[in-house]
Formats: sequence, structure tokens, C-alpha cells
Amino acid sequence: MQYLFIVLFSITLFSQQYKNVDFRSVAGKIEINPEKKQVSGKVIYDFEVLQMVDTIYIDAQSMTFENVFVNDKKVDFKNSKKKLAFYQNYNLGINSVSFDFVANPKQAIYFNNFDDNWQIWTQGQGKYTSHWFPSFDDVNEKLVFNLDISFDKDYQVISNGILVNDNNNSNQNINLKMWKYRMQQPMSSYLLMLAIGKYENKILKSKSGIPLQLFIEPEDKLKFEPTYRHSKKIFDFFEKEIGVKYPWQVYKQIPVRDFLYAGMENTSATIFSREFVVDSVAFNDRNYIDVNAHELAHQWFGNLVTAKSGQHHWLQEGFATYYALLAEKEILGEDYFYNILYEFTKEFKISEKTDATPVLNEKASSMTFYKKGAWALFILENEIGEKTFKKSVKNYLKKYGFKTVETDNFLDEIRKISDFDAVKFKKEWLESSIFDFEKANILLSKNKTLAQLFDLKKLREIEIKEKYVQFETILKSDAYYTIKEEILIQLSDLTYDLKRDLLIMALNTKDLKVRQALASTLTEIRESFRLKYESLLKDKSYKTKEIALTNLIDNFPDESRGYLSRTKNIEGFNDKGFEMMWMIIALTTPSYNLNRDDLLLKLSNYTCNKYEFSVRQNAFININKIKHFNDKNLQDLLECCQLPNWRSAKWSKDFLKSILKEEKIKSDYQRILPTLSEINQLMLKRFM
Repeated sequence: MQYLFIVLFSITLFSQQYKNVDFRSVAGKIEINPEKKQVSGKVIYDFEVLQMVDTIYIDAQSMTFENVFVNDKKVDFKNSKKKLAFYQNYNLGINSVSFDFVANPKQAIYFNNFDDNWQIWTQGQGKYTSHWFPSFDDVNEKLVFNLDISFDKDYQVISNGILVNDNNNSNQNINLKMWKYRMQQPMSSYLLMLAIGKYENKILKSKSGIPLQLFIEPEDKLKFEPTYRHSKKIFDFFEKEIGVKYPWQVYKQIPVRDFLYAGMENTSATIFSREFVVDSVAFNDRNYIDVNAHELAHQWFGNLVTAKSGQHHWLQEGFATYYALLAEKEILGEDYFYNILYEFTKEFKISEKTDATPVLNEKASSMTFYKKGAWALFILENEIGEKTFKKSVKNYLKKYGFKTVETDNFLDEIRKISDFDAVKFKKEWLESSIFDFEKANILLSKNKTLAQLFDLKKLREIEIKEKYVQFETILKSDAYYTIKEEILIQLSDLTYDLKRDLLIMALNTKDLKVRQALASTLTEIRESFRLKYESLLKDKSYKTKEIALTNLIDNFPDESRGYLSRTKNIEGFNDKGFEMMWMIIALTTPSYNLNRDDLLLKLSNYTCNKYEFSVRQNAFININKIKHFNDKNLQDLLECCQLPNWRSAKWSKDFLKSILKEEKIKSDYQRILPTLSEINQLMLKRFM
């Protein structure tokens, strides 16, 4: 117990350091060595001692240090491998500390090599920037970051703030450049970022004059427009809706491969998954709009104003989710907005017995922080009115800009301009684990489309003849797609003859989502309906094409050759899912005339490290379907078990375990074991 007390006391002292010592700015000059997976450099911090303390700490995970100077005098220091501590030569007022460091990080910066094409990126939130740059794990310590980064001149290096210079390195190495980034306002360390890769970019300008720098890989440049569609509109909408100017000098967006999440809102520079880099067809199924809006909203809610602790995390994620929905309402319409809120409530219903943690709890789930947090704001805006809501948010952001906050700081701004019972609201929507479905449905029913949908769902047990005319009227109308989807769900169990004409009406809507719903709900296709169903293969939706192709081949196997010919050379999403599905069908269709060896080679090559993990994963799955692993595939799987993305590595290990149950796979691995690298041998022996 005594040891526990000492540890807790030490942690408490450090967690309160920001109250006694204010780190104001940092200048870092760093080099990135991808081969060694190493970051090194020189750092200079300016800090103000507000109240004298025995020791000052900087978080630094598993780093080495040399030449530690405080106010230009070399001093002793302690390196716990978690923190750098110094305790000499500083005084009340302004001081400086400088040092050289070397980091060999195990997390927070990720070195991805795609066939000798490096892509390096960081993820500070939840992973701690202090693994690659000496900084502060405490979000309450906000400071101005300025980085100079040295790297291969053939790459683009992106960091927070304005790029003021990118010249050849002073060490005269002609293969290196130095990128110099500068910021003007402080931020928490978890928002410090790097992204390094081979990119092109375009710069748009917001209405207020902020440069919007949008990056894309050269091979994806034809996907630029659909990927970044509505980006400027979202930015301009937020500045107007929030009523507070964008708080940084520039806004950059960078897609990266094998990212840990959908996106991350680093200050002035959002990193997002390349899965959202889409062509005009994929845009209809899987676009970047929601993630785009969500991460941009964080520039105000999270970056400008930051939650003091995990308990108040909804102030970031709930706000970002809600404001993203407001932006989507502006672009996609009110029906979209209300439908998403309704979908959230369906998730709450499913999880109400297993997820009983309230919004205002640091252990709450992502669903609670994001979606219940957004719902709390929707309730709040409806109760106090749009005008009061907007004014409260604006006052809150202006008062606490570049600071950290708690929930009551926001609620206090509402109390100042309204007689709203904030205590009751907090208790019911933030501190209670019970979601008020009755009140939610009353609000949702204000939307005519949802009111109509709720009425339609009540007809599920009614005979078709009693609702046929109503269905017919709706399918011929311009009703929102969710209404027509519900009709198709209710038709799914009926015999074909009873629903034929209604199905034709659904196809004739030309609404991609309605047609996709038909493709999904109609699995048994009559010959008389075949030609009409085949039209789905032409829809501008990879998801619809995939469903339709599978169903058509299942129902009309004799027509497989024709269907394969009509869908040849479609890649689909970035994970090449459609293409690989097509390959498997082609390889297992005896009548289809193709070069089998070429197709197998192409499929096999998709497991190599040239491709991001989603492609490799699909390749492993599809190769397993036809039991055609070669030695290179087996070796690639071992390498995937060691990927820095823990989700990718876990899936690979689980998949390896599953296929090792087959004697042939086990035998093949035993045969190639002596030819494997030492690290791959060790990995394999763990599972054999």
C-alpha cells in the first residue's frame, strides 16, 4: 500500500505541473530515419515558472538524451525512460531548456513501407506523442509547436501550421530537404502530427481566405474531385454556423494507408484513411463527407477548446458528431439528418442492456461519447432554441479558446443567456445511462419523412392487398429512399406474382439506394424479371454491382460467362473487393474462357507489401476460398502478423491460426521454415 501511495503521489504531482510551470513554445529540429524507425534531433522549450518546484518533467518514452541545457547552462538530468526530469538553474519567470534526443518509438509514429515507397504518419490521441517527440501527455499543457523536419527530398513532409520554407539541408546532403513549419497559437501535444509520403496537392481558398490544402497520392489524382467533394462548402458552412472564425492559419487534409481510424483531427492537418479516397462511383457508397466534416469540426471542438479530462470527452466527440450532421444537413438535406439521428437511436436500443455507461464518464464507449453526445446537443438545441444554442456555443468558444474545459463551462454559458434548467438537462442526458426513447421519437416525428416511416412500419403485419395502393403511390412519388426501402422490406417475403409490379416501380425510381435495396431483398429472380434485374449491373454503385452479380450468377448459372464479361475490369473500392470477388467467380466457372494462370498470379500478388492491408486481407480471404496459397502468400501472411497497426496484426494472427488447422498449410509452412527470416521463423513457431 505504501508503494502504491508513492506512485500515485508522484503521478498527481506531475499531473498538476501545468499549474506551476507553463510551457509556452517549442522549437524542434528533427530527422526521420525510416530504415531504423528512428526520430532524432534537437529541442528547445521556452517555459515560465509560475511557482517554484523541485523538478520539472517532460514526457519522453524510451528516449536517450544528451546536452541538456537550462538557460544556456549544462545541467544534470534524470531519464526514467518515461520522463526527462531536470532540477537545476531555472527561476521564477521565463526560462528555456534545450537538449538532443533519440527516439526509437514503438507506437504513435508508424513507418509503412509499400514496396520501397515509404509512408510515415503519426497518431497522438490515445497513443501519446511523447513516444516520438519529447512533449506532454497531459492535454492541459498547451503550447506553440514549431518543427523543422529533415527527410528525403523526393517525398512530401507535412506537419502542423504554415510551411515557411522547404530548402535543401544545411549539411549539404543533396538527397535531403528541410521542411520548416510554424504555428501561432498553442495546442495540446496529442495534436502534433507528421505525415510523409509521395503526394500531389491542390490549394483552395475558403470564403474567409484560409488556404485549404488537399493532398492526394499521384496514382489517385483522378479521384481528387469525388474524394474532396463539398470540402470548401463544409468549411464555409462551419465558419458561418459556429460564428467563430477558423482558429488556425491553414487547413490540410492528407489520406494515408493503413490508418488506425477513419480520421484524426490534428491541429490544422487532418489525417484520414485512404479507404475514403474514392472515384465517382464509390462516392455513392462510401464517401468522405461525414469524416471530412467530423474532423474539421474538431478544429473548434477539441483543438481550440479541449476537454480537461476523459470524463468530458463528449465535449469533443459529441460536438464534432453533431456539427458534422449539421453540415451534412446543409449538403444532403433534412431527411438525411433526421434519418441518421434515428439510426443512432436504433443502435442505442440494441446496446441498452450491455452499454450502461453515461455520457459524462471517462469509461463511456465511443458510441456514447459520439452519438449519445450528439443526441444530447440535438435535445439541447430543441429545448433552448437555435438562436440561444448558437450564441451559447459562440460565447463558449470565445471565452475558452486555446484553453481546456469541463462540461459545466459550456452549460454556464447557456445559463447566462437563458433560464434553461441546465442541472436537469445534465442529469437526464449526460449523467444518466438511460436514453429517453419516448422523447427522442417525439422529436424525430417532427420530420415528415420519419413520421411517414414510423406509420409505414406499423403495416408490417397487414395483408398486401390492404396496403398495395399505398405502396404504389409511394413508389411513384419522390419520397425519401428510406420510405421505399421499408416497402421493399415488407415485400421481401411475398411471392413474386404479388409484388412484380411494385418491384418494377422500385427499379424505375432511378434512386441508387432504392435499387440497391431491391438488389439486397430480392434474392430469387424469375426469368421474366431477369432483364430488368440485370440493369442493376450498370448502376453507379460498386455495392449494388456486387450484390447483383452474385445474385444473377446464383439464379442463372448458365449465363455466368455473359455476366463475367459485362463486369470485367471493375476494380471497385480501394480494397479491390469487387475485382477479387470477380476473380474467384471466374476461376470457379469452368465455361469462362480465361488465362487461369495469369489470374491466379494477379490474385496471389495482392498479398505482397506493395498494397495496403485491406487489399492484402481480401487477397488472403479469397485465396483461402480456392485453397491456392503459394509460398510467397504464406510468407506475406507472417509479415502481416507484424504490422504496426494492431488491428491488422491481430486479424492476420487469427487468420494464421485458422488456416494452420489444415494439414496441407501446416506441411507447407514446415517445408519453407528454413528459408524464412529469423523474425518470421519466430512468429511461425508461436503458432505451429
